[in-house]
Amino acid sequence: MDNNYKRRALGKGLEELFNNEQIDFDSIEEKIIDSTPKDEIVELELSELRSNPYQPRKVFDEDKLLELSNSIKEHGVFQPIIVKKSSVKGYEIIAGERRVKASIMAGLTHIPAIVREFTDSEMMEIALLENLQRENLNAIEEAMAYKNLINSMSVTQEELAKRLGKSRSHVTNMLGLLSLPEEVKDMIIDNKISMSHARVLSKMENKDEVIALANKIISENLNVRDLESVSKNENIEKIHKIKKKSNSEYSYVENMMCEKLGTKVKINNNKINISFSNVNDLNRILEILNINE
Repeated sequence: MDNNYKRRALGKGLEELFNNEQIDFDSIEEKIIDSTPKDEIVELELSELRSNPYQPRKVFDEDKLLELSNSIKEHGVFQPIIVKKSSVKGYEIIAGERRVKASIMAGLTHIPAIVREFTDSEMMEIALLENLQRENLNAIEEAMAYKNLINSMSVTQEELAKRLGKSRSHVTNMLGLLSLPEEVKDMIIDNKISMSHARVLSKMENKDEVIALANKIISENLNVRDLESVSKNENIEKIHKIKKKSNSEYSYVENMMCEKLGTKVKINNNKINISFSNVNDLNRILEILNINE
């Protein structure tokens, strides 16, 4: 099978996946791996690999990397990474950067890989989807991922939310974090203030007041209700007021659950329907609900 044919087949497959109503990284990676004959999975030197320039994750959890590294030491790398040949030197990682880092920690010199051609847009979309749907990006990384996906895929916030199985309000709230002052963004990245705190701060207009309140959250250990109370008492100007839809008698409950779970929630005929995109997303929701196996 010649390379041009494989490129056309892969391109068609990706186009079909990205045009689906809901996109899923696992489906994309599975399609690429399943369409690759075993004799085309190659062993690449780890020293030849470099990060995807569109990789949204800037901070990697060292404990999780060590756990993966120990697993790789014992069992090896089961699933090949996906790479693109660099126009400069070596290869750029499309999917599997954690496996690469963990393999280096494990003392390996080579890793199984699938080499494919990708456009810049495909590189961005695959890298963002892998991190959004498989890993817990910090809130700022997630917000940047949404922004980049909207730009690269030329979709609206509502369309992106639908494709990712998220609520529109969740996507909107995440994007709102990007308007926060840089020092406040750093507090979010360093887990000094929570996503819930950040969402309240992002509704505020005056940047100096936002910074002052962010520092107050840390110094006085304010919870979200405390923060909302302080912001009201000090008459801090808001960017906009949150409006609740009134499509049904339970719409306010749907809105609150969407905010809490970060996904679509519908209440109809005395039933609550909670959407999730894949098993990892379901586990995320169960964790929020404090439901353990």
